[in-house]
Amino acid sequence: MGRIKKDRLIQMAPHFCGFKPQGVQCKTGEDVSINFEEYEAINLCDYELLTQAEAAKLMNVSRPTFTRIYESVRRKIAKAFVEGRCIQFEGGNVAIADWFKCNECKITFTLPENANKHCPFCKTQVIIENN
Repeated sequence: MGRIKKDRLIQMAPHFCGFKPQGVQCKTGEDVSINFEEYEAINLCDYELLTQAEAAKLMNVSRPTFTRIYESVRRKIAKAFVEGRCIQFEGGNVAIADWFKCNECKITFTLPENANKHCPFCKTQVIIENN
């Protein structure tokens, strides 16, 4: 039995729940699942253009661990593009301050500082802080 994975630090969870390819009917159970630490890896390396060493330090993991996370998410995105599958974001071993949960649609999300405290999906203001 392997050891328990420690939480990976992420700066911000995605403010949306996934992607759907245009013109394709997505079937239940065929979605590609990307967890939050994989989303953070692709964000840090490909969007913010950090090196893997810099990104690993921000996520509080070793550089080889970061590389495994990053390669995993790139394979998943390639699979979704080539096979025309939907992408869904879900959990993972992550830690972040200032998470919120919506009472209406039950999603968990983060907000930028000084943002209006409402759900980014259903726009309700009935949210719970999950610190």
